[in-house]
Amino acid sequence: MKTIDKIPTSKIQRASKLVQTGAKVGVNYLKYYGNRITKTEEDAKEQLNLDNAEDIYDGLKQLKGSALKVAQMLSMEKSILPQAYVEKFSLAQFSVPPLSPPLVLKTFKKYFGKHPSEMFDTFNVTSVNAASIGQVHKAEKYGKELAVKIQYPGVAESIASDLALVKPIAIKMFNIRGKDSDKYFKEIEEKLVEETNYILEVAQSQEIVDKCAHIPNLRFPKYYPELSSDRIITMDWMKGEHLSEFTNHNTNQKLSNKLGQALWDFYMHQIHNLKKVHADPHPGNFLISKEGELIALDFGCMKTIPNSFYIPYFELASKENLKDPEFFSKKLYELEILREDDTPEEITFFTNMFHELLSLFTQPFNTETFDFSDPVFFNQIAELGERYSKNTELRKMNGNRGSKHFIYINRTFFGLYNLMFDLKAKDVKIKNFNKY
Repeated sequence: MKTIDKIPTSKIQRASKLVQTGAKVGVNYLKYYGNRITKTEEDAKEQLNLDNAEDIYDGLKQLKGSALKVAQMLSMEKSILPQAYVEKFSLAQFSVPPLSPPLVLKTFKKYFGKHPSEMFDTFNVTSVNAASIGQVHKAEKYGKELAVKIQYPGVAESIASDLALVKPIAIKMFNIRGKDSDKYFKEIEEKLVEETNYILEVAQSQEIVDKCAHIPNLRFPKYYPELSSDRIITMDWMKGEHLSEFTNHNTNQKLSNKLGQALWDFYMHQIHNLKKVHADPHPGNFLISKEGELIALDFGCMKTIPNSFYIPYFELASKENLKDPEFFSKKLYELEILREDDTPEEITFFTNMFHELLSLFTQPFNTETFDFSDPVFFNQIAELGERYSKNTELRKMNGNRGSKHFIYINRTFFGLYNLMFDLKAKDVKIKNFNKY
């Protein structure tokens, strides 16, 4: 894979790169209007999506950092984005051009004040895995194989400016407006800043390893604080196959069920007992070992769940509560889905909309076991998302809905459901919340 010798780090450099990308998108639209003359509307639109996805991803992968992280987050929104974007943006999870060896050595010395050879017995300057915020190198010390994650230069310093550039796109895509919309972008910015703090990530990782070690068929790497810094993390090298690669060939239903149960129990224990969750459940963060165990990696994005959100959120996971109109309405206000300044039309619309969404989305919580391989359930989610994304009535209203905590909690559940579906896990025991 081609390597990168330099990453744009200044605000002007990064803005310029996004402007260049925008110009390419503009050309694609001109081609689209021409294609509509000679092709069907469907074929012309498909080609537009393919061209735009290619050009946008190519621009973002050169910027890396939070700009690329946004693409990674959007790749999980399978019910919102066209397939061309999902496929291209999903590459941001674990397959982007790495830094060149000279830039790796320069960056390592800048972060640690030492050359890698002064700290490790061996260190491979060629990256084995590059993602949105950092890339991984293989090293040896203590007689062990180690994974060393190095953060890209300039990532932490450019988060605020990157989000300011991406903000107009997000506002248009998710129909966000209103005086308090900044709370959503502030939440994203705070989480991205946390993800660049590798000292915090090591501490969070060690806490998760300690508190989730009892879950069957789940493994974690060991972390080495003495070989880590605010921009470098060293952990055990874990051998296994990326979850997405595993699901492409696996035909062992018993193994799928075992892995699905481990994944589900891992997330439910975090949410219901720890009141915090690994809010980045994409395939690049999970490996499958040869022994058939799930290996969980990368705990930079952890979301703490306050009781003020947790309680009403999961009260609405109950089928009985969904049937109680007065109770349901009260909880919508607590979750900031309904607002005191809403018109009667907005109250009716959003009450009906979220009742439909929650009735579907909480189905797994209202059974003893659930079949996550059932395509009907996932098709219903996709169809519902597509229907509301095209709803002209919704576009006229303020789409600025819900507590800021929804951003990462919804992201967690969408990602978890998608992983469970990819695993084709059946007969997953849901259990009661208080039994985790």
